[in-house]
Amino acid sequence: MTNLEKLLNALPIGVDAALITSGENRFYFSGMHSSAGLLLATRDGCYFIIDFRYIEKARTTVKGCTVLMQEKLQDQLSDIIKRHGLQTIAVEAQTMTLTESNRYRQLLAPADLLCDNTLSDLIEGLRSIKTPEEIACMRQAQKYTDDGFTHILNFIRPGRTEREVALELEFYMRKAGSEGAAFSFIVVSGANSSLPHGVPGDKVIEKGDFVTMDYGGICGGYLSDMTRTVAVGSASQEQKQVYDTVLRAQKASLDMIHAGITGKEVDAAARTLIDNAGYAGCFGHGLGHSVGLEIHESPACNASSSSVLQPGMIMTVEPGIYLEGKFGVRIEDMVVVTEKGCEDLTCAPKTLIEL
Repeated sequence: MTNLEKLLNALPIGVDAALITSGENRFYFSGMHSSAGLLLATRDGCYFIIDFRYIEKARTTVKGCTVLMQEKLQDQLSDIIKRHGLQTIAVEAQTMTLTESNRYRQLLAPADLLCDNTLSDLIEGLRSIKTPEEIACMRQAQKYTDDGFTHILNFIRPGRTEREVALELEFYMRKAGSEGAAFSFIVVSGANSSLPHGVPGDKVIEKGDFVTMDYGGICGGYLSDMTRTVAVGSASQEQKQVYDTVLRAQKASLDMIHAGITGKEVDAAARTLIDNAGYAGCFGHGLGHSVGLEIHESPACNASSSSVLQPGMIMTVEPGIYLEGKFGVRIEDMVVVTEKGCEDLTCAPKTLIEL
């Protein structure tokens, strides 16, 4: 069953069609990457409407839809609405702006727009469970990431800047086949490593620094996400203690993951260990999140998440300790949830590396 068929089967009674406008979801349901266009899915016919820039590609790429070149959009939509007798059309309320909502109310009249979370929640549920094909793409994206780590260990040295390391890492991964950067790479060193989402700058890496790298690759549109922290030179006793605590916290959470457990239970395993080790308040973000076509997807593993993990979900597990003005440590793997545990897609070593 295709993703579109799954969506249409899940539409509640009283909803005649789904309007897909966000880029990630257009790709998810059609296989077509583009910066514009819309997909209108009805129970007995689906339409992908796109402008001249993409029409040639769409005709050979889009699956399961009639492809139309956008001309007079309101007339085209009106014809579809009349042909299929559409009365209620659900839209992606979580990603649609107020301006877009008002525009589509006009374009789709006289049909009513369902602007609650019905469609967004349905799509979120579908995307949260990865198919074997999606997992294969993410496995390859993670291989680019693992290989990048091996390469960058030989590049990092005192005198390099954070920015130089980030650029080298991205360039190497692109040359290896990654379709791009999964997100803006985080490379922070020394005191900057206490910034969970710091931006690589012109700070020069020095002997004694921790260097934290959070980055990922892309394969088939699907992303990977990994964080590693390494020491430049010999780590101090305090650095080793913090690193060991984070590593043990990650293992505690990884050992907890299985189908049926909630996100907050997985988060608690790491958070409790970190707190009991004397670092309460130094782990200020959630333990992890799902990944797919976007780097942050649902569900999440954090202190308030009651979401139940299911087989086929891909989650990150990324505890950290951040000592303001001194240094920080984060270790992140990406795993596939299974019935009785999880499969770790991340192969890069996690023992403390002293360069």
